[in-house]
Amino acid sequence: MEFSSLVKERYSVRKFSMQPVEEHAVAAILEAARMAPTACNNQPQRILVVQTPTGMEKLKECTKYTFGAPMALVVCYQKGEAWVRSFDGDNSGVVDASIVSTHIMLAVHDLGLGSTWVGYFDPLALRKLFNLPDNIIPVAIFPIGHLAPDAKPASLHDQRRPLTETVVYESF
Repeated sequence: MEFSSLVKERYSVRKFSMQPVEEHAVAAILEAARMAPTACNNQPQRILVVQTPTGMEKLKECTKYTFGAPMALVVCYQKGEAWVRSFDGDNSGVVDASIVSTHIMLAVHDLGLGSTWVGYFDPLALRKLFNLPDNIIPVAIFPIGHLAPDAKPASLHDQRRPLTETVVYESF
């Protein structure tokens, strides 16, 4: 798919069929995530693939936003591997995980599947239920699947602020 079409057509899918996501599609999504740029190419991302009914039930204990998807990816980062800015100690892990997450969302749509970015989850429950060590920081959950026949974008999806409100050009 052409990139400009991809970014304009992709939307947050909140209604899925129970058709399983094919393994080749999961592999393609994970490869797109692997190719995402990270600070200093440290690649601190860690992705938990949840694709069993038991795993999805566990995930429902961490968030109510699984939308009936048959699988999900949980994007995390390994705290000790992320680049740290020397000026203020800022850890790039959340930014790196966000870039990886964007690659995931675009790859999912390019494959004709759907997903949405879920930030509303209990990280402590997630850590406990999926045995994540303390240095693995969860950032986002992506329910993924084939779209339900009546899936559609949210009512505000096409509303975007004009560039004049979101962009400032430097001036001297």
